Amino acid sequence: MGTITNLTDATFDETVRASDKPILVDFWAEWCGPCKQIAPILEEFAVEQSDRFAIAKLDVDTNVATATKFAVMSIPTLLLFKDGEVVGRLVGAKPKGALLQEITNLL
Repeated sequence: MGTITNLTDATFDETVRASDKPILVDFWAEWCGPCKQIAPILEEFAVEQSDRFAIAKLDVDTNVATATKFAVMSIPTLLLFKDGEVVGRLVGAKPKGALLQEITNLL
């Protein structure tokens, strides 16, 4: 059973470093249309792919420091972290199959 962790500037580093598997972080905002498009896909991944990677979300409007730290210029931006390090960056909304393929290639 998968869940999506909501991150903040305060919890980001600790959560990402503590993850025992790769963690995909969705940098998003409430007003972002494409972010809303991929949200249900990420919820499905949280359940279907929970054995392979974890999913977290960070609202860029309320957590500017972390978004700035990772040079997130457009949203949605998905960053894949392994052992606390960024191993991949996906920008923009994509269909579920394409998104899963790109993530799988990075794992």
